Amino acid sequence: MTVTVHIDLGYEFEVKAKFDEVFAVLSDVPRSVSHFPKVEKLTDLGDGVYQWEMQKVGTAQVNIQTVYASKYAVDKAKGSVKWTPVKGVGNALVGGSWKVTDQKGKSTKLVLKIDGTVDVPVPGLMKMVVEPIVAAEFEKLVDKYIANLIKTFGGEV
Repeated sequence: MTVTVHIDLGYEFEVKAKFDEVFAVLSDVPRSVSHFPKVEKLTDLGDGVYQWEMQKVGTAQVNIQTVYASKYAVDKAKGSVKWTPVKGVGNALVGGSWKVTDQKGKSTKLVLKIDGTVDVPVPGLMKMVVEPIVAAEFEKLVDKYIANLIKTFGGEV
């Protein structure tokens, strides 16, 4: 049986770095992903599409490796970096966006949204246990990613 776990996360914070520096990091997918923990491999599939392969998480008996691809679109004038899921790659569909806003040249406001699903092959009886664990693990990874970015950008305002 496969359990589908829904991921819906939103974050808003402000960093000390200037817009151009922040946007340069977030719009460069490999550079941005280098701040994300537990990425085993990032593959450029061309045409703005990247395949993510995460490290396996779980126990020896039950573990999962999340693999997915997303297509990225960058618009500096709008301060946006968006990604949409690519169907047929791996066991997850992940989309989201960064909204980057200059704060009068003094700092940069960031809004991150992530929406997706992860399919986990587990026995039906484990559904109630697996869903919160997978969702919490994903959230922990995103929290660490944000902490790493904040450090790169000189801290929060």
